[in-house]
Amino acid sequence: MSETPEEDPAIAELNSKIAELGISISNAKKASKPKEEWDPILQQMLTLKAQYKQLTGLDHGSVSKKEESKPKGDNNVEASEKNKEKRAKKAAEKAAKEEKKRKQREEREARERKKLEELATAADKDWSHVFGDAPMVQSASKSEEGVKKWTKIGDLSKEMEGKKVIVRGHLHTSRGVGKGAFVLLRSSLFTVQCVAFESKDIPSAMIKYMANVPVESIVDVCGTLTIPEKPVEGATQSGVEIQVQSYHCVQKATAAMPFQMEDACRPDTVKETDVGAYDHEANNKSEGGRVGQETRLDYRWVDLRTPANQRASEGGADVFTLDYFGKPACLSMSPQLHKQMAAACGGFERVFEIGPVFRAENSNTRRHLCEFTGLDLEMAIMEHYDEVLDVIGDLFVYMFDGLKARCGNELERIKEQHGFEDLEYLRKTLKIDYATGCKLLREAGIAQDDYDDLSTENEKKLGDIVKEKYKTDFFIMDKYPLAVRPFYTMPDPNNPKLSNSYDVFIRGQEIISGAQRIHEPALLEERAKAWGIDVSTISSYLDAFRNGAVPHGGGGIGMERVVMLFLGLPNIRKSSMFPRDPRRIAP
Repeated sequence: MSETPEEDPAIAELNSKIAELGISISNAKKASKPKEEWDPILQQMLTLKAQYKQLTGLDHGSVSKKEESKPKGDNNVEASEKNKEKRAKKAAEKAAKEEKKRKQREEREARERKKLEELATAADKDWSHVFGDAPMVQSASKSEEGVKKWTKIGDLSKEMEGKKVIVRGHLHTSRGVGKGAFVLLRSSLFTVQCVAFESKDIPSAMIKYMANVPVESIVDVCGTLTIPEKPVEGATQSGVEIQVQSYHCVQKATAAMPFQMEDACRPDTVKETDVGAYDHEANNKSEGGRVGQETRLDYRWVDLRTPANQRASEGGADVFTLDYFGKPACLSMSPQLHKQMAAACGGFERVFEIGPVFRAENSNTRRHLCEFTGLDLEMAIMEHYDEVLDVIGDLFVYMFDGLKARCGNELERIKEQHGFEDLEYLRKTLKIDYATGCKLLREAGIAQDDYDDLSTENEKKLGDIVKEKYKTDFFIMDKYPLAVRPFYTMPDPNNPKLSNSYDVFIRGQEIISGAQRIHEPALLEERAKAWGIDVSTISSYLDAFRNGAVPHGGGGIGMERVVMLFLGLPNIRKSSMFPRDPRRIAP
């Protein structure tokens, strides 16, 4: 039997020397000695390894084929036989796990591919009908349903479960949670929760949009009314919620809120004393998440939005000035700006005021007074200013009917002294546009351009023409030239020379001048500048619209003039108990 390399004395001695040199090199490296010191040892070891290969035909450290094929012994064979079944079982389990992982991976990849395909399809799809910024409400068109298309938030109830509803309101709060969005919508005193979750009909972009619309923006929500498992905390309509199908921002708040609505709505914990002087400084403090009284009054258009609440002129009008505790002030010539703040910006939606109005106009005519009783109204509109005209028309028909029914004796006594013809009016108030009115005048041989203002004489002549043609003394005319209306009047969406404005006439004389107002602050500022108005002088008015304002319109009525014209009197002084004109201040 031949010797193995390890059994040859010469080879064994080489192995021993190589091992010693290896240890020396290892120690030198551990001691971080420079290579120059141990390199000779390395060269000597390499020489010995070369000798080893010459003798054995193998590299030092390799295993001979003979040794490689040497049996490992009976014990190893026996252990291998005993574990064979165990190893086979483990291999089968491992294979099963790998197969399961493979299938799960393929299913996951298939889901991801499908999701990517859906996202790609969604990205290419036009979702504007489902969410996004709505076009500015400029009375461009009217739907067949009109205002009936919208449901008031305060009318939502469990009895309407399953019904599709459309609501409009201020965005009170919003939050995104995973693939869902929760918003609280507020209108007047009432709030409702609206929810949406990502689906084939609700793209992820819509969820993100809902969560990021600025609070207090005006929003339209369309969806199905459902009953939640638990009452919704923080909503007045706690027994219902809206499953959102579409979500559009009607007017976006552009300025940061001066305070949070949640803070403004908190109940008082400390009752303010009702004795002693009013401390302005103390009442301006905002502590414990509550808003101070002076801060509320500084930003009244926002404070008015709280459930407990619900200085500029129109420009160009003369006012009576006075000293107000050392500050310049003026008598009220119109509640215009304040009724807009209340109805459009403050959340009241519909407001009216009856009170004295002062005009410092040196007009000595039969139909002007320096002090008169004004009936002003302002209201939110959903899609068209005709909604305001419908209210005005119905209001006057109700007034005229009431005067005839309740004041018959008085009317007869007045008629005995100031003989007049009974007012003729239609049940559905006549409405014509300005161009039609101008055309009627021209057809009667009266010069009148479509874009020139009507003179008082031409207004009276138009009244006679309308009476003869339509058999009514009472009518509305809209679409006046933009150049002859106040800066806050909404321009016509189809003709930039016209406006969404209107006048109301009795017997050919104007009793109301009104319009859809501009509710977008950028356009409002643009129109003010076009009128040459220094916007810094109306900054508080402009700022009121930066925190969200609903589309709106209204008008102002001089009640003495209404009485004068209803009775056919020749002079407004006959319809005022104590008339004030440029020459009369007493009695």
